[in-house]
Amino acid sequence: MSLAEKISNDLMAAMKSKDNVVLDALRAAKTAFTLARAEKGADSVLTPDEEIKVIQKLVKQRYESAEIYKQNNRTELYEKEISEARILEKYLPAKISDEELTSILREIIERVGAKTPSDLGKVMGVAMKELVGKADGKEISAKVKALLGA
Repeated sequence: MSLAEKISNDLMAAMKSKDNVVLDALRAAKTAFTLARAEKGADSVLTPDEEIKVIQKLVKQRYESAEIYKQNNRTELYEKEISEARILEKYLPAKISDEELTSILREIIERVGAKTPSDLGKVMGVAMKELVGKADGKEISAKVKALLGA
């Protein structure tokens, strides 16, 4: 079962239970999937990696919005955004530990033959594909720069 199908099923369950916070979060995800498929063209299907990227984007947007609401003392909206982000995070793969990330990145660096900071692009291309949903892009970039001595 794809992530989109799982979210659709959970959306139906949320409708039956009348859980508005879950309902809002899952409706946003379903809409985002529809828009992503439309961008690819008619009758297209999202790959599992593309589905994860859609959910990651939604989670990131929720946290950014929450921060803005917090700065403007809008606690009810802040709490709503945080709740939705946490609901959506349940559909993402588990994050890997710092040690695991370092180990995987060292292996990728060795595999692509990266030696200097100028090889960052080669490493990042492979790392971002292999670590989809398991680590944040900023975190990966910072680790790769540190490992390459940038």
